Amino acid sequence: MVDVHCHILPGLDDGPGDMEISLAMAESAIADGITHVVATPHSSNEYSFDYARVRELRQELQGRIGGRLTLATGCDFHLNPENLEALRVDAPRFCINQRDYLLVEFNEYSIPPAMDQTLHEIQLLGLRPVITHPERNAILRLQTERLRKWVRLGCFVQVTAGSLTGIFGPGAEKNAWRWMADGVVHFVASDAHNTRGRPLKLQPAFDLVREQLGEAKALALFVENPMAAFEGRDLPHVPELADEADLPRRKRFFFF
Repeated sequence: MVDVHCHILPGLDDGPGDMEISLAMAESAIADGITHVVATPHSSNEYSFDYARVRELRQELQGRIGGRLTLATGCDFHLNPENLEALRVDAPRFCINQRDYLLVEFNEYSIPPAMDQTLHEIQLLGLRPVITHPERNAILRLQTERLRKWVRLGCFVQVTAGSLTGIFGPGAEKNAWRWMADGVVHFVASDAHNTRGRPLKLQPAFDLVREQLGEAKALALFVENPMAAFEGRDLPHVPELADEADLPRRKRFFFF
C-alpha cells in the first residue's frame, strides 16, 4: 500500500516529537504492508514549512530504515495568503514527491466562497488539488454539494483510514463510507501522527473496503491511485460521480 498523507517526520508539527518515534512509525508501516510513505508536515499559520529541513529529516529517516520503506515528501497545505504566494514561486516543494498533486486542508471554522476561485487558481498553476479528510471537516460534512462541485471541476478527495474504522466518530465514518459509494473519494491515507492514537496503519481500513466494495476498489484507493499520485501520473481509477438526484435512492451500507 501507498500512504500519501502522513506526519512521520519529527519536530516539525503536531506529529512525532523525536526520531525514535518516527522510526517506530516507519516500522509500523512496514509491518502493515505499506511500501511507500509521503511525509506531509503541516504548512500553516501555526507550523512553518522549511523545505530544506523537511528533506534533511527525510534523508536521515530513510538512511536509518534502509530500503524496506520508500520515503518521499510533500506537505499538508493550508490555504492562507502566505502559502499561496509561496506556491506561485516554487510549487513542487509542497507537492507529493515533488510532482503535481497537492494535499489541501481546509479550515474547520470558515471556508469562504472565494475558495472556489482559489482552487481554480491552483489548477491553473498546473497542480492537482487533493482535498484532505473532508469527512472530518464540520463545514464540508454539512455542505456536501460544495465538495461534489470541486470534484466535478477536477479536484480529488482523500479520506482518512481511521474514519473508515470509526476512530474519528460516527459522523466522519458515515460520510467517508457514503462518499466512497457515491464516487467522491480517490484516495485513502493514514494521516498518522504517532504510534498510538493516530498510528501509521492502513490494513484494517483496506480490509473493510475490500469487504464492502470489493478487491478492485480497495486496490484503487490504497495502492493504484496513491502510486499514480506518487509518480505524478493521471489516476488510473476515477470513479463516476453519482447524480445528486439519485442519491436518496441509492443503496446504503447495512450499518447506515
